[in-house]
Amino acid sequence: MSPKPRANDVKERLVEAAIRLLDEGGPEALQARKLAAEIGVSTMAVYTHFGGMAALVDEVARTGFVRLSSWLAGVGETEDPVADIFSLARTYRQAVAEQPQLFAVTFGQSAPGGKRATLSDLTTEEGREAAQEGLEAFEHIVRATERAIEAGRFRPADKYQAAAQLWSALHGFVTLEASGHFGAGEQGIDHILIPLGITLAVGLGDTVERAERSTEAAKAAWRAKTRNAGQGGND
Repeated sequence: MSPKPRANDVKERLVEAAIRLLDEGGPEALQARKLAAEIGVSTMAVYTHFGGMAALVDEVARTGFVRLSSWLAGVGETEDPVADIFSLARTYRQAVAEQPQLFAVTFGQSAPGGKRATLSDLTTEEGREAAQEGLEAFEHIVRATERAIEAGRFRPADKYQAAAQLWSALHGFVTLEASGHFGAGEQGIDHILIPLGITLAVGLGDTVERAERSTEAAKAAWRAKTRNAGQGGND
């Protein structure tokens, strides 16, 4: 007889199954019955391990933030914090483009079965205490913003609020691009995202010339990363 799966194993399998169903069929596919069938357990397993679909959706969102944080952690830091912000933006865009359904749930843009993920205001101390995984993802942008302030590229400001401005613009672009408003492929990056980033950097205190140099540095870093990935390196 096969050993009985541990509770944590079943819980993790349910979350992974939920993400697969989202990827394949969108929010309409995320149903307790389909989830149970996906991993070969009874429907009651969803309620045993999560208490209901609302908590499952929250766990899917948490997993989305963990994955996003992992993507952003791979960007690293250079001597140019503004270039790093552009690199983070492009990486963020790629992560969301690869799993749009997962991140639609993660950011509360879709509500499978009418259940929307519970989110917090990451610009407040109270909100940050309540959303650890979301904060870890956001902190990559916050850290780069803080470094830009410390380097004199951005004016002194609340680092969380300044980072939230950058995040708002970035996520707005990503959302509109995913809806097809900026065409197919990557033309929106050069025509919209990079000019938008320069405008925001200047608004936060940078000069046009320095912001443009930072975009060129970020482009060069992205090209090198893409070449390395094509040669078997890590993306």
